[in-house]
Parts: sequence; structure tokens; C-alpha cells
Amino acid sequence: MEALTLRQLIEAVNGTLLGEFEDLDAVVSQVSTDSRSIEPGCLFIPLEGERFDGHSFINTALEAGAAGCFTARERESYLPGKFYIKVRSTQRALWELARYYKKRFDIPFIAVTGSVGKTTTKDMVAAVLGAKFRVHKTEGNFNNDIGVPLTLLKLEGSHEVCVVELGMDHAGEIDDLGRLVEPDMALITNIGDAHIENLGSRENIFKAKCEIFPHLKAEGLAILNGDDPMLAALRGTLPQPTVFVGEGEGLEYTARDLSTDGAGHLSCRVKTPRSQFQADIPALGSHMIYPTLMAAAVGEALGMAPDEMIQGIGAFLPTKMRMNIVRCKGDIVILNDAYNANPQSMRAAAAVLGDAQDRRKVAVVGDMKELGPGAEQFHRTVGGCFAQSGTNRLIAIGDLARFIAEGAQEAGLAQADYFPTLDGAKNALSREVRAGTTILVKASRSMAFEKIVDFLLANVPQ
Repeated sequence: MEALTLRQLIEAVNGTLLGEFEDLDAVVSQVSTDSRSIEPGCLFIPLEGERFDGHSFINTALEAGAAGCFTARERESYLPGKFYIKVRSTQRALWELARYYKKRFDIPFIAVTGSVGKTTTKDMVAAVLGAKFRVHKTEGNFNNDIGVPLTLLKLEGSHEVCVVELGMDHAGEIDDLGRLVEPDMALITNIGDAHIENLGSRENIFKAKCEIFPHLKAEGLAILNGDDPMLAALRGTLPQPTVFVGEGEGLEYTARDLSTDGAGHLSCRVKTPRSQFQADIPALGSHMIYPTLMAAAVGEALGMAPDEMIQGIGAFLPTKMRMNIVRCKGDIVILNDAYNANPQSMRAAAAVLGDAQDRRKVAVVGDMKELGPGAEQFHRTVGGCFAQSGTNRLIAIGDLARFIAEGAQEAGLAQADYFPTLDGAKNALSREVRAGTTILVKASRSMAFEKIVDFLLANVPQ
């Protein structure tokens, strides 16, 4: 973060200075919302939620070295040498500060949203752009109303482009985040069933994702998945220039001649309006063409040459627990895709596992959350996908995961078993950690399936 003076902080949030601190030229160059990770001289922003109130930790943060804080209410006492800026809402003040700070940077902002593949697309776009530019991107999954402003507040003067992931679980959230980012390019990966419990239908999810377009600059660029029927229907309807990516005919960015080694790479021929080139993608699954093509569209829009984009694609690294390939002793491979799951990403993961050539294929899968009344059928259908992919063994863990096992059995996979808890599944899991086996681990975030990855790693023969 570039330094901001106390005077600028007050101006950004229309705040009121409390206490006895009077040096308006004092500066901060860090922002923290967590009193447990305070950098000396930072600004502490105490957020409020249903179950917590960061105001309780103001003194802790200041005593740990924060230079000052925002506060939504006056304090009983004020620590000497610390500044306090009174605001109407600390959450809103975080947003206003990020918006104020962003105006310092005359660089392209690329916003990525969609039901599935946001983080992978963000990482691929950043990797490709990184071959030519100094890139700032959303770290991990900081894609909500707290993570996005914090991402913007980490911009530095050396950055030449910013790639921001926008997440949502209810209507209006993309509208708010889009107003904050005001992107030069907007990417939508697809429209799926994630968060359908909150939004009611896929049509409502589509409408929520489209909230980005009013905030896309008039001269900006929309980059959309042309193989997604809902997104494809937007052709010719947006005021901004629009390009489509995918395998279908008539799309501006396409991938052809897909091949995989089943071990860690996908190859394809990329065709763009300006060039053709061979891409070697260091990841598994045919679905990886979409982030690759979207990255190529962004790269070309910013003047990148094919050899630069090839270099960037080769440098791609997925975010932790996003189909990470863990190669263990004794010819054992773990596909750690434990960060999250929904019906679309589960189907893609089943296809990835199915591509593991000459291997015993084991799927360790768990509940998919926020699917509403259709949750049982979604889980049964996913089970069928694993059976059809050539999976040899399926271990389902969790309350809803029972339906994945049942769906797999109904589709002909005899070795499909259900366990309510990890402890109950440990014996079955340990028996699958053997030579020649590829094990996929995937479930919704709340299932904490990284514990299963840790258990499998601990059972690898030494």
C-alpha cells in the first residue's frame, strides 16, 4: 500500500477526528481488519458482524502497534499518540477508503466472476499478464465485500494491471463490488448452481452475475463463456465490445485438438482473432481451456504477443487446494481440490479423475452446500458422473454425501461407500493409499476436507 496521510484518511471516509491526536500529516501504509496481525504503524478497521464486534479489539490493536483506527462510536478513553476517526459504519468506511485509494491508479482493472472457476481464471489471467506486466491480483479467495476492498488497498505504484475476483452469494453483491472496482474488462466464467439456495433459480444467478455490466467502462471489454447458453444469449445485447470463448463454432477465442497426458498437462491449439498458437497448460481437465482462452483474450486486448502468452500459460500455478497435484512416494497421486464444490465443479473433477491413465482412480467426496430443495438430486447426479468417468472406488463423507454414494451405486459403481464422518472413513481411506492410485479429494469449504488430504499424506508408505 502507498502511504496515506491522516488528512487523506479523513477526507476519504468523511470522518471526524476524535481524541487529542492532531498531526494530520501522520501516515499509514498498511490496513488491517484483524487485531491478531497488526503491522507497526497500520490503520486498524474494526468490522462488525452478527457474532462479533471488532470495536472490542481496538485497544489490543493499538497497543500492538497500530497507528490509529476507524470507529463507529466514541470511546470512553483515547490512548495517547493514537488517532481515532469516527465514521458512520466501519464496513462502509473500508469500502470508501478502497474507492478513494483506487483512484490513484491509472491502470487496467480486470474483474472475474462466475459460478465456477473464478479463482482458477483469475490465477490464469494473472499468470499470462505476468509475462509482460507487473500484476496485482486477489490473493486466495478474498472476493467478497471485505476481501475486494482489502485487495485494492494492497495496490502499489509499481503495479501495471490489477486482476480482481468478485464472488457473491446473494443478489446485489456483484452490483456493489462492480461499483467499487469499475473494471476495464469483465469476465464471466459460467452460470451454474452454486448458491442456488439463496438465489432461487439459475436465471436469478444469471441476473446477479450480469450486475457487473453497468459498471464496466463504456469503452471496456466483456469476455464471456460462449459455450454457456445463458451467456451466449448476450451476444449483441451489451453496449460494450464483447468476445466469447470456448469450443463452439463462431466464437472469437477457441481451443482445438485437446490432448492430455493424464498426469499434469493439457495441450490445445488456441485460435484468436489475431493469431494461433499451441498452449501447454500445466493443469488437468478439459475445462481448463476456458481460463486459458479468457486469459488470451485479456492478453491480446493489452497488446501481448503469442510467445508472451505461451510463456504466461506455462507459468500458471493454481491457488492452494484448487486441483493441486500432490505426487507422493510409491507412485501415489493426490488431487487436492478440497477448497470448494458445487455440481459443475464436481462434474469437472470427475472428468479429471477419469483422465488418469493406467491408474486406480479413487474419489473421496463430501457435501455440496447451498443447493436448496434440489440438493439430494444434485448429489445423486454427481455420483452418477463419477461412475461414468471410470472411477474405481468412491468414498463419500458427510450428511448429503450419502446421496453421492447412492447415485454412484445406481449408475453401476459397486465400490461406492458412505461414511457420516471422517473418523468412520479412516480405515477405508488408509487402504486406498497404495501404489498406482490417484485419489481425488473434493467437497464444499465447510467440510474442511484438507484434513482428509493431511490424513492421506500421513498414511503414505515411507
